[in-house]
Amino acid sequence: MGIFVLNCIQLERKIKLLWDFRGPDALETAKHHTIHLKEFATIENLPFHEIDIKELNPMLCAAFIVVNESDMKVYRDALKPHRGELF
Repeated sequence: MGIFVLNCIQLERKIKLLWDFRGPDALETAKHHTIHLKEFATIENLPFHEIDIKELNPMLCAAFIVVNESDMKVYRDALKPHRGELF
């Protein structure tokens, strides 16, 4: 009888960094902010999983980027998100 060894792949946690925008122009401002998030990641050659917006209501929208926990501090320190959460 053979012995099977399972290799445990430790998946790195993902962190969602968010910037909140309020008011009648919140949606357009959040959309515009995603452009800058993409530019920053490209210029700094940093990986990310997703950049998008979330409309919480017509007067409150959030732009966000999902990054690996190991890259979070670089993004946090440079871009000063309003909040973060596990993804």
